[in-house]
Amino acid sequence: MMKWQQLISNKRLGQESRHPDRQDDRTEFKRDYDRLIFSAPFRRMQNKTQVFPLPGSIFVHNRLTHSLEVASVGMSLGNDVAHAVMKTRPELADTLFPQIGTIVSTACLAHDMGNPPFGHSGEKAIQTFFSEGNGAILQPMVSKELWADITHFEGNANAFRLLAHRFLGRRDGGFAMTYATLASIVKYPFASTLAEKGHGKFGFFKEEQEIYRNIADELGIICLSKPHEPLQYVRHPLVYLVEAADDICYEIMDIEDAHKLKIITFEETQHLLLDFFLPEQQERILKRIADEGITDDNEKVIYMRACTIGALERACVETFMLHEDEIMTGTFKGSLMEHIAEPLASAYQRCTQLSMQKIYNSKPVLDVELSGFRIMDTLMNAMTEAVLHPKRYYSRQLMSRVSSQYDIHSPHLETRIMAVIDYISGMTDVYALDIYQKLNGTSLPIV
Repeated sequence: MMKWQQLISNKRLGQESRHPDRQDDRTEFKRDYDRLIFSAPFRRMQNKTQVFPLPGSIFVHNRLTHSLEVASVGMSLGNDVAHAVMKTRPELADTLFPQIGTIVSTACLAHDMGNPPFGHSGEKAIQTFFSEGNGAILQPMVSKELWADITHFEGNANAFRLLAHRFLGRRDGGFAMTYATLASIVKYPFASTLAEKGHGKFGFFKEEQEIYRNIADELGIICLSKPHEPLQYVRHPLVYLVEAADDICYEIMDIEDAHKLKIITFEETQHLLLDFFLPEQQERILKRIADEGITDDNEKVIYMRACTIGALERACVETFMLHEDEIMTGTFKGSLMEHIAEPLASAYQRCTQLSMQKIYNSKPVLDVELSGFRIMDTLMNAMTEAVLHPKRYYSRQLMSRVSSQYDIHSPHLETRIMAVIDYISGMTDVYALDIYQKLNGTSLPIV
């Protein structure tokens, strides 16, 4: 069984032997939070698609606003779980355990930082460029492990790379985050070669595998793999809270955005949100709306959405506590949202079904996915061709505009390929479109 005292470590990646002189009263986990908030990769999320096109006259969520909301729910989940656990284990009050709200919130801020431009289609474009497109010629040139990494490219693994790898930021370990924070963002703690065997997703690239192994072993996370097998661990327990915060926010907030964009009606939206409550609870919500004099449909939806998120947060805390022993022994299966009680479980499933039918297949979303896929494929094709033939004139010109923080001029092909993925996945939607237009000769710089 994993132990909370060991799991919640404030040891820093790349600074394990340092004893810094602190000039303020912030905890190490609050420092993690502040480093992310003030980082360039975090700011760039304001110009990355969440689901719907970036706002015109109607503001909908982007990756940044989504991550901030997830972090808010994550803080509540972490604090409430800490309070509940310490009721039965008061000895944890004198450890780092009471700070798990900050750890979960910080991991929530970081959970989407590795996602490429254009939402899901950007991720898919990178994968299929290698598995189905012109990048397929690279298979005999690279290792089996790297091939698995790039054909199953995963935003979660890329977030861990971004935070743990030295290619961005400090040479002593990227952002130099704490072990507990880093472990809390790894949703799929196994190598990409296992993704080929049915998992579909993975948690760390070949290059960061040993970093994760060292963190996991230090924290006492249970290892499932034998020597010489692909690396596989159970999840750090706080991953379940990060995942729950994300599940709550993206599903419920997508419903709100779809209502704003008139993809679903007010009646549909109200029915979906009130379905999370028993009849007497529904009556109290509607009475409160009437008593407050709320007449605008968008404001009504906002109130019902807030009630729904609160109910789901409480349900996830209850579910975590009910299954804490399974989580700590690594035997818990699925997500917290898959184990919540009725009527919330059925109501959440109905939201998921409607989202698939009406939201994720709506014209605005499909238009972004189609355009984004073509843009990403074009960028991947041009940049990969350049690193394959780095001595060509056009290749040198193209590679020269890549920032020096990416090792695009490495003598090793695998390093250059990962530099291409690092560079393109870090772009905003607007920047990716700008480079795409320049490559196609449809846009010229204006001095």
